[in-house]
Amino acid sequence: MKHLEVCLLILCVPAAGFFLSGCTAPTSNSRLTEAQDRTRTVEHTINVPSSPSPLRSPTVGGIASTWWKPKIGITWQWQLSGEDIDISIAADVYDIDLFDNGADTVASLQLQGRRVVCYLSAGSWEDWRPDAAAFPKEILGKDYEGRPGAKWLDIRQIDKLASILGARLDLCKAKGFDAVEPDNVDGYQNETGFPLTGEDQSRFNRWLAQEAHRRGLAIALKNDADQTPDLVADFDFALTEDCFEQDWCDLTLPFLQNGKPVLDAEYTDTGITLSTFCPRAGELGIRAILKHRTLDAWRQVCP
Repeated sequence: MKHLEVCLLILCVPAAGFFLSGCTAPTSNSRLTEAQDRTRTVEHTINVPSSPSPLRSPTVGGIASTWWKPKIGITWQWQLSGEDIDISIAADVYDIDLFDNGADTVASLQLQGRRVVCYLSAGSWEDWRPDAAAFPKEILGKDYEGRPGAKWLDIRQIDKLASILGARLDLCKAKGFDAVEPDNVDGYQNETGFPLTGEDQSRFNRWLAQEAHRRGLAIALKNDADQTPDLVADFDFALTEDCFEQDWCDLTLPFLQNGKPVLDAEYTDTGITLSTFCPRAGELGIRAILKHRTLDAWRQVCP
């Protein structure tokens, strides 16, 4: 989803309201806000610190030799909407939007000892993103149901996506993020307009993981639980939505069995409560939180 030259993105990234939500089947991770505020424009100037952050990864020949390895038990906050990120919430990890937040926000969180994850959509096109015009029309598929202005992508054509998504990962790195959460990486189980197969999806997802690691970024596998056995070795943690409400959290167990955390968000609009999912989350070792579907700053955590 991006293709503006990295140098342009690094200088100034206009962003309009983004809204994402996971609402239907376990493999569908669309997020819908009350309204996509396409009129709000925010400019972010990236001021990269003159000295490297102690959280940054070392490199060999310009390629990262290591990256953050999240541990089971980490606490987390997920905020993708609202005028400002509430940095006062006690959480080890913050997951925030790539385009709508600048390096200053990332640095403020890291100064408090937090790790910061950048959210971006890798499997869908969004017309409100600053790099929307960079996507070739031939890789845009069907409308993303429930998400106006978004379309599925033909993830088989990595050659046409590589420079766009690579530029997004570069921007994530330039802003100082520790990890990336690429969304909509389960298109093969949705009506995309393309005959995607599980093999196509695995190849694309594994490519994303390699590109993230090459830049020293940890990476989450988002909602693609059915492919966990095939991909667990390539990803550093899993991020899920509604897995307790829809009863598929057990599919993520290979991550936990390999010492990698699973982070889950349940949503108030389903009627689920902490008392419903916290006992099971505790048994499995999953860090589950309760959120509004709009993913504002509000959250509840298991006791």
